[in-house]
Amino acid sequence: MNQRIRGGCGCGAVRFEVIRPLLSAGYCHCTRCQRRSGTAASANARAEPGSVRIVQGAEELRAWAPEGGREKVFCGLCGSALFSREPGTTDHTGVRLGAIDGDPGVRPQSHAFVAYAAAWEPLPDDGLPRFPEERPGYAAGR
Repeated sequence: MNQRIRGGCGCGAVRFEVIRPLLSAGYCHCTRCQRRSGTAASANARAEPGSVRIVQGAEELRAWAPEGGREKVFCGLCGSALFSREPGTTDHTGVRLGAIDGDPGVRPQSHAFVAYAAAWEPLPDDGLPRFPEERPGYAAGR
């Protein structure tokens, strides 16, 4: 990968870069992601451990640690959802696709937690595999 992936929050206070290609991406339909994002699903990419670097605004980052889930990291000024990480770590291994500038280099490959999909928005008929719970080997969103 010759060019780093860059991104940030809505107000511009937080900026980050991903120094290695993203590993995969998917949609999470869990209730937690619905409430956190205000949408029917959250589009997330999985980053290689140690590859996400905060280049501006680290002091503005806040985290919510839900019981039984990954910490959700967001901008404390504008509320933009940016990352997820294992509880108690500082290694952002989940990156919200909407926070990335331009093409992230990956496309969503599945729909996870479809057992909790929003009743008001049908799942798209896009041919991607669907998992009632977490996609095996993938934990970027929840």
